[in-house]
Amino acid sequence: MFLGLEEYMIPCINKQLFGFDCPGCGIQRALLFLIKGEFVAAFKMYPAIYTLITFAGFVLINMKIKFKYAQKIILYLTIINIIIILTNYIIKLNS
Repeated sequence: MFLGLEEYMIPCINKQLFGFDCPGCGIQRALLFLIKGEFVAAFKMYPAIYTLITFAGFVLINMKIKFKYAQKIILYLTIINIIIILTNYIIKLNS
């Protein structure tokens, strides 16, 4: 895939034990696609990748620069991510 990094990916314990994907399955591969510059493939692999990066970036920046409405923004980003992750998970399970 990319510089042999796929050899170091952590296997999904849920998939190994129960035989089906967990809500986080695909995030590692999506990150590798981002590193390669394959942005559409990253989205197809794990649709929440961009909102999670936005969330993580905001939280990290907020640690240095305190925003006035940071708690509300973090709450909204969390809700958006949960909705995207669960929707994607339900679609995966039904297909």
